[in-house]
Formats: sequence, C-alpha cells, structure tokens
Amino acid sequence: MSLDAFQLNGKNALVTGSHRGLGAAIAVVLAKAGANVGCHGRDSAPGAACDEIRGVGRETFYFSADLADSKAYPALIEKTIAEFGSIDILVNNAGTIRRAPAAEYPAEYWDELIAVNLTAVFQLSQLAGRHMIEKGKGGKIVNIASLLSFQGGILVPAYAAAKGGVAQLTKALANEWASKGINVNAIAPGYMATDNTTALRNDPVRSKQILDRIPAARWGEPDDITGAAIFLCSSASDYVHGHVLAVDGGWLGR
Repeated sequence: MSLDAFQLNGKNALVTGSHRGLGAAIAVVLAKAGANVGCHGRDSAPGAACDEIRGVGRETFYFSADLADSKAYPALIEKTIAEFGSIDILVNNAGTIRRAPAAEYPAEYWDELIAVNLTAVFQLSQLAGRHMIEKGKGGKIVNIASLLSFQGGILVPAYAAAKGGVAQLTKALANEWASKGINVNAIAPGYMATDNTTALRNDPVRSKQILDRIPAARWGEPDDITGAAIFLCSSASDYVHGHVLAVDGGWLGR
C-alpha cells in the first residue's frame, strides 16, 4: 500500500462538534490530508479550526446549530453539499454529557443526551449515506463512540446508553452499506482532556483513580485521536467495516 492511501485530496468532509476539542483536531488533520472540511458547533462564532483549515489552503465553513433540534440535521448536510458539491466523509463527533445519580436522573437530561449523542448520529448518517448511495462513489462515516460503549460508567446512564447505541448503530449501518462502498466505523476515545472531562480532572480522587488504571499513565489529548481519524476516513481503511477502534491509552486492556 502506498502512503497516498492516507491522503484525502478532492474529498469533502463534515465534522460535527468541531468548534473545539476532539472535533477541531479531527477537522484540522483532515484538511492537512487534503480534504475540504465543514465545521459545526453550538457556539455562534467559529472556533480556530476554520482559520487553520484555510491556512492549509482548504475550503471550510462554520454552521452553528444545537443537535438536540432535529431541524438541524438536514440543514447541516444540505449546507455541506451546497458549499462543496458533495459529502464524502462524515465524522459524527458532536456530543454532550450530564452527570447525576440514576435514581434522580432528570428526564430532560435523558432526552437531550439521546437526541445529541445518538439520534443525531443516525439521522446525519442516514442523510449523508443517502447522498453517497445516490452518487455511487462510496464514502466514509466515522462515529465517535466511547469507552462507555463497552462499560457502564458512573452517574452517566444516558451517556452510556447513547454511546452503546452508537457502537451498535455503527455495525448496523456497516452491514447495509459496506457493499455500496460506504465504510461505517467508530472511534472509542478513552479519558481525554476535553470539556466533557473537566469535572473528572478537577476531582483529585476520581482523577487519580482514572490515571492509576491507564497503562499510558496520562489523559489523552485531542491530537491522540487524529491518526485513527485519518485511517478511517481514507482509502487505507477500505476493507474495514463496522469496527469500533479504541484509542484509550490501554484502558480496556487493563
């Protein structure tokens, strides 16, 4: 295999939740590999990722939307196609987390997390997949799962349920679309230094418990996820379907 298999020249991508954190790192590295990359976030103004994408000579745009609102899904896909002419790569990265004991877990938390972390993943994939099927040139869909796709977690029942669903949805879509040249896979990040883990990192007891179990002995950084993203978004992974790739510093092997 040539290293050219990891290049994305001529490809058009959308990365949800790319205002900051893991999504921003993924969006920028896809652009460095040659793709035009649309960015999305809940913030009204774009983050630094758009400037970095333009800085490497690729096209970009920023779309502000709350993915708890189902009206955002078709608008986001339509915007990508209008700007670039197609969507060849979709990275479903956007997500949120709410912590509370299961016995007192608010219904509004549950509804929000299932909508953002699971329903949005399905509906955006459905819309992008439909476009890819119609064009007949295949494509790549990468979902961001979690260690809690495999484990139950503590104080996060809705997040665990949604991320478990993401793993199964990844496999279900791969079963239907692999024969159409569409690769659907997922990345399951470990404990990463992002906004979602601020509370854990600020808790000296929980932070120590987590670090003591990670063989790599550190929290992951956004750049740690980018190699897996390039692989799964490029032709280097053309025979990889329905896989959930853990990038966790060795956590699951402990």
